[in-house]
This record gives sequence, structure tokens and C-alpha cells, in this order.
Amino acid sequence: MKRSSNKGTFYRVIKYLRHHAVLLMITLILAVVSVSLSLYLPILVGDAIDNIIGEGNTNHEAVMSIISEMAFMIAVVAVSQWFIGILNNRMTFSIVKKLRMDAFAKIQKLPVSYIDSHGHGATVSRIVADVDTFSDGLLLGLTQLFTGILTILGTLVFMLTIDVKIALIVVVLTPASMIVSKFIASSTFRLFRKQAEAREIQTSLTEEIISNVKTVKAFSMEDEMTEKFEDANNELKKISVKAIFYSSLVNPSTRFVNGIIYAVVAFAGALSGISAGGLTCFLGYANQYTKPFNEISGVITEFQNALACASRIFELLDETEISDDDDRAELAIPVRGDIVIENLKFSYVPDRPLIDNFNVSIKAGQKVAIVGPTGCGKTTIINLLMRFYDAIEGTIYIDGVNIYEISRNTLRRNYGMVLQDTWIKKGTVAENIALGKPDSTMDEIISAAKAVHAHSFIKRLSKGYDTVIGDESSSLSQGQRQLISIARIMLCRPSVLILDEATSSIDTRTEAKIQAAFDKLTKNRTSFIVAHRLATIKNADVILVMKDGNVVETGSHTELLHKGGFYSRIYESQFLKTE
Repeated sequence: MKRSSNKGTFYRVIKYLRHHAVLLMITLILAVVSVSLSLYLPILVGDAIDNIIGEGNTNHEAVMSIISEMAFMIAVVAVSQWFIGILNNRMTFSIVKKLRMDAFAKIQKLPVSYIDSHGHGATVSRIVADVDTFSDGLLLGLTQLFTGILTILGTLVFMLTIDVKIALIVVVLTPASMIVSKFIASSTFRLFRKQAEAREIQTSLTEEIISNVKTVKAFSMEDEMTEKFEDANNELKKISVKAIFYSSLVNPSTRFVNGIIYAVVAFAGALSGISAGGLTCFLGYANQYTKPFNEISGVITEFQNALACASRIFELLDETEISDDDDRAELAIPVRGDIVIENLKFSYVPDRPLIDNFNVSIKAGQKVAIVGPTGCGKTTIINLLMRFYDAIEGTIYIDGVNIYEISRNTLRRNYGMVLQDTWIKKGTVAENIALGKPDSTMDEIISAAKAVHAHSFIKRLSKGYDTVIGDESSSLSQGQRQLISIARIMLCRPSVLILDEATSSIDTRTEAKIQAAFDKLTKNRTSFIVAHRLATIKNADVILVMKDGNVVETGSHTELLHKGGFYSRIYESQFLKTE
């Protein structure tokens, strides 16, 4: 994916701000009020000083009146800035909310190939960490940018009305601080981008290690993983320190320049012969004029960081989505289950073909087993049937209809799929079983659980079917989670079943019982079974024996054994010992 430019990213951020035009306008009005009153304060201070001529000559009545007026204005400024902060927070976090929702919605529309080829931790880092960093920079920008610009313009007008020559000195010298800040900030975007990428690597590594902690411990790889994490951590530290170092130079550099300007203005004002109050007022304006440049320089630094993170978020949002097929033909529900695959060609990597000229015809109601060595394309066929991936060439027909001419949702509603890797969402056991059929009654849920022999262990849970479980729940074994996944399919009773190592984590005795339930469920239903256990293969109507992406043999278990071919050799090497 092509990286977003700094300028392009900024314009896209502005588009998000347009949705909050009303709040932005209110904030701008409050900023005008706050800045206007703040700019009037130096005049009141100057007047107060001019009313203090000397000891015993102070005009107490005038000074007290000025102090009262100043107190009122300060209160109004404080309230205005408080409301500005509230509104800016509302805008910022509304934008962050929408950005995260857009990113999450994008993930739902991305092809499975993107998810398979990108680290999960890296994707999470973009949606969580990068959006957080972006919000910090955006909030700072909204808080200080408006008031800073208004302050610069307002103080310039007031200084010109007091003394044009001194005002011009300030105007001529002040850009020096901006040149310094721009020179330093030009390097920060690149460094903050590298910082975000290093943080992504660290997040991915952390997610990988935590997800596979048992494997790490089983192979005594703790020291190796710690060293690997330390390398990633050191890299992040090195880049972060460098980025912060450069960004931290901006504020002190501009303050140094502004200090010189302040001294020059004081010297010029003393030579001009203006009153003490007038000089104090002018110095106050000079300070107010240069101060926003410091704040804006800080905003620029943070905004560079925010834009670096925003660009990575927009890269995710710009990824190519799966084609929109909502306007395609609908498929009858339920389908009969006649499936024909013609001249199918597919590869995950363009120059490394996996499946080439694959042909097979499955009649409705047949139980089809797919066997073969690792990497021969068994699971790939399932991915193509479900349209998780699309074939490069060839066609798949279901009931005579080209699956590429119907919507994915319509197609998948006719499929029921159980994978070796089960997913249990955060929720009750009943909610997990009813995942594919949310309107199920409790009686239907219990009936499905009984059919797969899950009812007994569910009743032993603390709250039975109301027990809250999750994907990382330690209260359920892998086999129990798989039983819940199989119960989902029992509840939905789809037209076509796909079982990809569906009973791999279940003991042999329970598997035999589940197989009996599957036999009832698969009766008159087309089913595809990817498995190595005899119980799920020997009873199949048709066994597709795959090798190097092609079907090399077809037939029943008995027929293939009599042929004495590739299947027979697989059987002898993998299955014979289990009999």
C-alpha cells in the first residue's frame, strides 16, 4: 500500500472535522471572545501603571476601577477557555470514535488474504495505539491553534496602534522562531513514523508470545523470547528518544529567539519616549505576540506525530476491499447441494501455483472426505468453496449456479462450518451455541447440545447455559470448546456441511458419539470432511485424494484400498496403526 503524504493526510483529517462544523464554529467564537479580552488586559495594566504616578500620588479610585474591570475580564476568559476545552474534547473523541469505527468496519470488508498476510498485533496497534496518539495531537491542535492564530493577529493590530516602528521590529524578528521550529519539525514526521512502526512490531511480538505462551514454555524458549522482545524494545527506545530529542528542541529554541525579541522591544521602547504604562502595555503585547509561536511550534511537533499515526490508519482504510456483491443474484435457501468444480486454478503467491486444473463433481447428499499430505490444498478447497478466497481461473457451481455470480452472504448462509481452531466469543454458553441462529429458543439450544453430547458438561458449569465464557476462558478445555462449535452447526442445520478437522481435539469415545450425530445431520446433506481419523473418513461416500493441488484418486474407502495407489500408501503409513 502506498504511504499517505503528510499533506494528503492533513486534508483527510480536515474532512473528519467537517462533521463537527457547528461545534467548531462555537469554539471559534469563544476563542475570539477569550483572545479579545486577553488582548485588552495589557491596556488596562498600562492604564493602572500610568495612574500610579508616585508615592502618595496614586489615583486609588481609577486603579480600583481598573482592577475590578480586569477581574471581570479574567473570569470571562477563564470560563471561555473552559468551554473551549470541553468542546474540543467532544470533537476530538467523536472523531476518534468514528475513526476507530471506520477502521473496524474496514476490517470486516477486507479479504481474508489481508488478515492472513498481516500480523494481528500490527492491525490492533493501528486501531488502538495509533488512534490514541492521533487523538492527543489533534486535541492539542484544536486547543491551541485557534487561540494562537487569533492572538498573533490581534496583538499585531494593537501594537501597530501604539507604535508602528517597534511593531515592525517585532514582526521582522519573530519569523526567526518559526524558521527554527520548521527546520527542526521537518525531521520529526519521519522519526515519529518510524516510532509508530517500531511500536507496531513490539505489539505484534507481544501478542504472538502471549498467544503461544504454552509453546514457549514447553520448548524452554523464555530467554530467547525475552531477548527478542528486548531487541524490539531497545529499537523502540532508540527511535523514540531520537524523535523526542528533536521535537523537544523546538520550544527552547523559539523561546530563546523570543527572549531576544523581548529585549530588543524593551530597548527600542525606552528610546522612543513612551510612558511607563505604554511601554509595559507594549511589552505585554510583544510577549503575547511571540508566545503563540512557541505554542504553535509545540502543536506542530505533536501534530507531526499525530499525522504520522493518522497516515498509518488511513493506509488501513485505503486497503482494497472485497468486491461489493450485494446486487448479485440470490441463491435459493435451502439448496440441494449439487457442487461442481471445473478447471479450478489458485495460488496464494503468484509465482507459486498451489491448485491447478482441479475438477470434481459432487452430488447432493454425498459425504465427501478430502485427504492428502500437508500442504496439498485440502483447506484451500474449503476456502474457495466458502469464497474466503476467489479462484484465479475456473468456476464453482452450486445447484448449477456460479458462486461468483451470487452474494457471499447468500452463499455462506447455506454452509455450516466447523474448524479445528474454534472461536468462543465473550458471552454465555447459550449465546455461543446460538451464534448462527440468534432467535433460537432455549429448548432448541439444549437439544443441539444434547445431540453433540455437550449437555452434560454444560450442566456442570457454575451457571449452566448462563455461564459466561470467552475465547481465552480457562474453564473450558479445547475439546469442550469444539463441542460448543459443533453444537452451533447442529442448531443451524445448514444445507452443506464443512468439517475441517472438526473433532481433532475430542477423545475417541466422544468422537464416536458425535459421529453418530453427524451421520444423522449429514443425511441427505452434502458434506465435506477434512480429517485424518478413520471414523470420519471410512464412512464417506466419496474420498478425494489430493496431491500437489490436484485430485489424484477418487472413490470409497474400500475401492481406494483395493486400487493400492496413493491413498493406500497414506492409509498404511497414517491409519493402519490405529485399527
